[in-house]
Amino acid sequence: MKKRLFSLALASVMALSLAGCGGSQEAATAAGTKAEGETASEAAEGSGGGTLIVGFDQDFPPMGFMGDDGEYTGFDLELAQEVAKRLGLEYKAQPIAWDSKDMELEAGNIDCIWNGFTMTGREDDYTWSEPYMANTQVFVVAKDSGIASQEDLAGKIVECQVDSSAEAALKEVPDLTATFKELLTTADYNSAFMDLEQGAVDAIAMDVIVAGYQIQQRNADFVILEDSLSAEEYGVGFKKGNTQLRDKVQATLEEMAADGTLKSISEKWFGEDVTTIGK
Repeated sequence: MKKRLFSLALASVMALSLAGCGGSQEAATAAGTKAEGETASEAAEGSGGGTLIVGFDQDFPPMGFMGDDGEYTGFDLELAQEVAKRLGLEYKAQPIAWDSKDMELEAGNIDCIWNGFTMTGREDDYTWSEPYMANTQVFVVAKDSGIASQEDLAGKIVECQVDSSAEAALKEVPDLTATFKELLTTADYNSAFMDLEQGAVDAIAMDVIVAGYQIQQRNADFVILEDSLSAEEYGVGFKKGNTQLRDKVQATLEEMAADGTLKSISEKWFGEDVTTIGK
């Protein structure tokens, strides 16, 4: 299978950097205590108002990350901010350690997980919005690695983010992973790309959207294998049973799709409309 360079049109975000790579430590401490004031989940049960606290991995560009100005930004966070505005809620982007996301949600430290969050395989674990975007899990390798297909990963070291949808997808293909020399996990994909650049690993399994962004930002000689690992969809995940807030967010996303706001935000980040609501 031929290799191909990923060519998402991300020209509008090429000026943004991947600053804040030390976010895992910040996330672990920042999300450790419940935010002051009333959360959107609590407000949904009362008279309204409150703050929409969005849990996200700050090392997951272009969906959510820290920009050059030190502010959290990204496609998903921009969607969430617009939803909060329309619902009359304050907006707070709360970085979290990805492997602690369920604990943060259950504790009420965040109202939702909105960060390229794969629904596939997690359908019964959360109260979900409707899917708003399609995605695939892929392998990224060095252009000169000689790896042209998944079969070429035999005897190689492969890395993915801990507790990620890529890790879950790899668990579904034991015949493939059994051929690897080693399967490693890392806290975030910035670390994974540094490992790939240094030759510490031979391939990264990850979301195609994030892979394309990382490759273009780094201007590196990496390619994405054409044979993908799995297909999936992104959604907004709420605590199980929190249908009140989910319904409000879903209705607002549908409103944004109808008036062209989703399309506009998508074109800003990807150069095209990649959203699926109302299509």
